[in-house]
Amino acid sequence: MKKIALALIAALLIPAAAFAAGKEIKIGVTPFPHKDIMNVVKQLLAKDGYELKIVEFTDYVTPNTALAEKSLDANFFQHIPYLENTVKEKGLKLVWVAKIHIEPLGLYSKKIGKLDELKNGAQIAIPNDATNCARALRLLEKGGLVKVKAGELVTAKDVTDNPKNFKIRELDAAQLPRTLQDVDAAVINTNFAVEAGLIPAKDAIIIEGKDSPYANVVAVRAEEKDSPAIKALVKASNSKEVKDFINKELVPKGIVPAF
Repeated sequence: MKKIALALIAALLIPAAAFAAGKEIKIGVTPFPHKDIMNVVKQLLAKDGYELKIVEFTDYVTPNTALAEKSLDANFFQHIPYLENTVKEKGLKLVWVAKIHIEPLGLYSKKIGKLDELKNGAQIAIPNDATNCARALRLLEKGGLVKVKAGELVTAKDVTDNPKNFKIRELDAAQLPRTLQDVDAAVINTNFAVEAGLIPAKDAIIIEGKDSPYANVVAVRAEEKDSPAIKALVKASNSKEVKDFINKELVPKGIVPAF
């Protein structure tokens, strides 16, 4: 009888344990501002009985691979064009489920304060990943520095007019702040700029407008986008509390809400 009773207790505990495991959401993020925002989301999800585990990454490749391989339940580090390009290139079945914020791309320099101070042959560093490279070139074009041929994923080879013969170097996005000592200017993602002590609203010589289409999003595996856990994550991510946090803490640093 004792053995039967123990067996029944064990059987009852198994689904309970499975349910508890299902209440955990593991999300991959890059440090700023993604981790900061997810710390707010974590508090909101806790009220709904979910534990949000935040895993930090320092590159733009691994979080999507980890998500596709099911090491993560979601990630939050990229904008929509970057996700779409990665999905297309690698055949990953990932989708975005919530727009959260926009990080305007800006041109920074330790050597000049105005665009017209860039001399002939000046070196300008830009991100080397496909979408941010194109985005950076459009920013330089908007500033009147170069002209670039039509198309979405343009590179430095697609510059059609470069009157001052600027030398455009494509480098890893995370390394760009460190290149400011070596180049005349660099186009840097807001998260990496802020980590390096730069203030986009004050230090950027030119910067994308608030109408930028590059909203940073929460991405998940396509087959799980309608699961209860992901719906809870979306609800918390697009909450009033998160928008208030962005407006209060991040807007002064150049980051704006996208919902």
